[in-house]
Amino acid sequence: MREYHSKTELINTIKEHYQKYITEFDSISEEFKDKKIIEVEQTPSENLSYQIGWINLLLQWEKNEQQGKIVKTPTEEYKWNNLSGLYQSFYQEYGKYSLAKQKEILTQLVEELCHWVESLSDTELFESEQRNWATTKAKWPIWKWIYINTVAPFTNFRTKIRKWKKVTS
Repeated sequence: MREYHSKTELINTIKEHYQKYITEFDSISEEFKDKKIIEVEQTPSENLSYQIGWINLLLQWEKNEQQGKIVKTPTEEYKWNNLSGLYQSFYQEYGKYSLAKQKEILTQLVEELCHWVESLSDTELFESEQRNWATTKAKWPIWKWIYINTVAPFTNFRTKIRKWKKVTS
């Protein structure tokens, strides 16, 4: 995994990978948003819902901690050993929207996330144990949580969407 040493570098990478990812959906019509194929485990809608769900969680963890609340990760309802249940909740919550609306929601969340990153000090962003929600046995700094839930899936899921489009065209 690539290391980041400045907010600008991280934000630019998020935006660059997001732009490549989100444009893959431009040629997918609404009628195919829930089309499942064997070669790709997620529908286009599920793919977007997953991204919306994780970025929303990151922002919510931060908001809750800043309000003095105790944050249970990933959520109060789901533990780390039940991520498939969490993903299903994302699909149910956000899959009811059109692809256009999901893209709009995700774009707003990415913008909000980048503003949040910009607001963090270098210590908060790059040193471990700066937030209770981010303090795990792995002792990841916040930037790594952000990377794992944005840049990495934007890159990996872009490949899946391309494969989905190739098989369905």
